[in-house]
Amino acid sequence: MIKLRPGVSPSCQIRVKTVIRSELKIKPGENVTFTFTCSTPEKHFIMEIQKNIDCVSGPCPFGDVHLYPPGLPRLNRTFIWDVKASTKAGLELKFSTPWLRQIEPGEMCPDFVSYNINSCIDMATVNIGTFCRNGSVSRVKLLGGVVMSLHLPWDSPLTTSGFNIANRASIKRLCIIESILKGESSITLMSPNYPLGFPEDELMTWQFVVPSNMRASVFFHNYSLSNCERKEERVEYYIPGSLSNPEVFKLSDSQPANIAGSFNLSLQGCDQDAQNPGILRLLFQVVVQHPQIDENVTHLVDLSKEWNMTVTIHFEGWPRHIPLMSEPICLICKDPRTCDRVLTLVSGAVYKISFLCKDLSRLRITAEKGISCVDLRWCQRRIYSLSVPKAITQLPIRLHKFIWKLLAPDLINIEITSPSLKLQQHVPEQRCNTSYSYSIASATPETELNVGVFCPGGSIEKIQMRNNITISLKTFSKGFLNESNHQDLKMSFVPHIKDECTFTVSPDPKAKVYLQTPNWPYGLPPYVSISWYVLVPSKQVARLGFSKDRMGIACETGRAYVNIKEETLGAEETVCREDELLPEPRNMYHNFWVNVSNCKPVDKTQLTLQFWVTFADKQIDLGVILAVVAGAGVLAAIGLTVCCVKKKKKKNQNPMVGVYNPNVNTQVPGKQGLFTKGRKNNESHVYAVIDDAMVYGHLLKESNGSVAPEVDVYRPFDGPIGSLPPSPPPLYFRKDVKRSSNAEEPPPLTDTDHDTYTFAHQKSGQSEDNGDTNEKNNGDMSVSLLENKEQDGLVE
Repeated sequence: MIKLRPGVSPSCQIRVKTVIRSELKIKPGENVTFTFTCSTPEKHFIMEIQKNIDCVSGPCPFGDVHLYPPGLPRLNRTFIWDVKASTKAGLELKFSTPWLRQIEPGEMCPDFVSYNINSCIDMATVNIGTFCRNGSVSRVKLLGGVVMSLHLPWDSPLTTSGFNIANRASIKRLCIIESILKGESSITLMSPNYPLGFPEDELMTWQFVVPSNMRASVFFHNYSLSNCERKEERVEYYIPGSLSNPEVFKLSDSQPANIAGSFNLSLQGCDQDAQNPGILRLLFQVVVQHPQIDENVTHLVDLSKEWNMTVTIHFEGWPRHIPLMSEPICLICKDPRTCDRVLTLVSGAVYKISFLCKDLSRLRITAEKGISCVDLRWCQRRIYSLSVPKAITQLPIRLHKFIWKLLAPDLINIEITSPSLKLQQHVPEQRCNTSYSYSIASATPETELNVGVFCPGGSIEKIQMRNNITISLKTFSKGFLNESNHQDLKMSFVPHIKDECTFTVSPDPKAKVYLQTPNWPYGLPPYVSISWYVLVPSKQVARLGFSKDRMGIACETGRAYVNIKEETLGAEETVCREDELLPEPRNMYHNFWVNVSNCKPVDKTQLTLQFWVTFADKQIDLGVILAVVAGAGVLAAIGLTVCCVKKKKKKNQNPMVGVYNPNVNTQVPGKQGLFTKGRKNNESHVYAVIDDAMVYGHLLKESNGSVAPEVDVYRPFDGPIGSLPPSPPPLYFRKDVKRSSNAEEPPPLTDTDHDTYTFAHQKSGQSEDNGDTNEKNNGDMSVSLLENKEQDGLVE
């Protein structure tokens, strides 16, 4: 039969003598001459040649099947052989080399030559499958009749069918498909009627002929189950030499791997529910490989002491990239017969694994560990090491990624430290060139904050974050195996901090350090505040500069600020708004803070800032040196005078009262110094018996009404007194600061201000002597009691 191709307009016709038609059917025994009204009939017509073979009422013409009749026009043509046979007998289709390869429905063969096999049992037809040339399927045995189709393109040079038909005894199942696998190979096969359902309560078998020196593994890639009323859907393996033939598996089980030599696989259906039958279907892969040299080598993976951790060994590119079934395969085995492309190990157990893989460099490891804190009183004292366990690094597989998920409840924050290596932020001007890096990100959906990418060998000592954190260690080369021994990243849980993220930076004095805001280049989230605390060595001066002159955003709500302040007495705070120029490069002589606070930006504007820090040696001024030398000379003269006066002191002198001297070591009682000069003429900072009446606070008020005490004025301390002065509170920037103020903040106390006071009781009548002495000194209230006592002693 010649007919128009589906969807083609009848612009070309068939001419039989003087008759024009669009379809021509030629019956057996007829001889018809025809032509086409166009020069390219292959674009318009297709041809079907069907031959019926009856093997029920008479003998079958077994043997090679020929393409008949010869001399057909060059059209896309389909040869159909409809063979009718009894269900008590079997038919065998034997294919000549290069054999066949099964393809999925809708897939096209490279040469457009395809075979389609249908089994006919009574009135039912089952589609066994569609096949291309060049494969491993050598024979198909069927129960009952068969309808065999061969599709050829119009330009195909093929002159033979490529198969023959033979008579066989009943196979007592729907079909048997034989596949011969030579050398390393991979094939994909499907159940009959795929992707539709396998016939109810049917049985079929695949026979795999594998050389005895090869290893075969089976993988189920796609399957579904029907709703069974009786029996159970299953697969059965018959493996020569196995002590438990047949081996029965569910379709959901991991299928056998590392099978030596040939084996059979059978699919068994069940009696389905008439109301809701469901669908039984299966698509699977068989991989044949050479046995590996280290096939019997096992690797011990001890995760018994780990907690809340998983280790996944997988092929490169998993899970986004699924390798082609034709690609060489690497298998990971928990035991000799349980292997898969992906193997996940969990903490708390010990595993012995082996690899069925020719090239282990194609495998990767991805691990994940969770660390959480519920009660700060318990976990605040712990320091957790964020290093890759040796159980992973000792495997001959490259680590791809290790993920730590750090979970902290409200009011508990996370601190990440790198005490020795420190961290370097990956920026365009300062790229990481190590074998691994850390990607740090916020894990809470409310505030998604990608802190950045960091690598060892930088200047960041500590990162504190207010939210849960995900840290991903990613490797880039085999050098990680050597560098993994020096990992020093640690974490701990700390009390609540003000900013979303705070960095402590201790740069190398010889290097230029670049730092940038998180979420680069997409910008800080609205209302997020980030701080950097930069440590400046005592003999160095830091230079701070920004990489651009403006923040580059416009605020819809609120204001964005950049705050800069040195941590020293009387330091002024520099505050810049988003509509102002950023500060010019400046020198910083002490440790300093840089804070960036975001507003809610208008659309299409984001806050991204980058700044740099360099160091140089401090330049000592000659005038300062001379002033220091002169001051030392004055102090020496004062000390000489004190020593001379002290020698004349009376032995029965009462202990001094209320003396303050910063140079006195209060830990070891000793002799006290003697000063002969008045309070106005020295800088001894010595106070004696300061009464409340001597503090004239009302005279110290400034014009604006605020009290700013001058140097050397004693103010009583009402708080608790310990062995050391109270530690200063950490210096933070207030979010409500709008502009820098000319008025200096009261200087914070520091741990180095160990000024010491010594107090003792006075003897009766001493106050009167002191009062008289003070009157004799013309009202100079700064003359010390020590001077009065020594003067009294000299008079006597």
